[in-house]
Amino acid sequence: MKIMIGLLIPFLGTTLGAGSVFFLKDALRPGIQKGLLGFASGVMVAASVWSLLIPAINFSADLGELAFFPAAIGFALGILFLLEMDRWIPHLHLNSEEPEGPKSRLKKTTMLILAVTLHNIPEGMAVGVVFAGLLSGEEMISFSGALALAVGIAIQNFPEGAIISLPLKSEGGSRGKAFVYGMLSGIVEPVGACLTILLTGLVLPFLPYLLSFAAGAMIYVVVEELLPEASQGEHSNISTIGFALGFLIMMILDVALG
Repeated sequence: MKIMIGLLIPFLGTTLGAGSVFFLKDALRPGIQKGLLGFASGVMVAASVWSLLIPAINFSADLGELAFFPAAIGFALGILFLLEMDRWIPHLHLNSEEPEGPKSRLKKTTMLILAVTLHNIPEGMAVGVVFAGLLSGEEMISFSGALALAVGIAIQNFPEGAIISLPLKSEGGSRGKAFVYGMLSGIVEPVGACLTILLTGLVLPFLPYLLSFAAGAMIYVVVEELLPEASQGEHSNISTIGFALGFLIMMILDVALG
């Protein structure tokens, strides 16, 4: 039961964020949006380091000076995986009018949701891999540490849900429809995490590679999408402050609970 709750926590963050459409009249102000994007970036970077890359290196300690090797390979593969997904799935980034990926007749709303769903894949995988390691009895992974990762991702999913649902309502959609679209953008996380859990026996031998793979994919999302979007428009330090806060909170969660 505790494992299932842990897997659903990130999705709860997205759902609560999407629910803001019932309380806010308009889309988020640019400054707030920048701060939230920066915050999400900070959480993801800190989670990639403390919850994924460092454990991946620790798991490979028996390799001695080559303990970095599985983490390096997994990280590179995570970057390449998201790079290819970016090329083959039509999607639209926030505040952009030019779709990426192959040409498509999909609606703007659909492609915006696809963009968010695309970068939710590594987050769901990260949570699933950590809990799979926990279920396997690995001493280096504690429930509190796995919970810290789930809570950290949920925190950064809250603004993500709001950033999706509020613009959809502003474009003329109903609050209910905007909420459902925002919520569904995060459904891939618990689904991906559950699939990873079901494959625990197969996952365990490759745990260092999979942890670092998720880290690479998350860093790709930060560099390719979140930070550029946070830097659009008039220059300000809001996104930088948001990044610092997100990084600090995730670092403290992981160290305190891990």
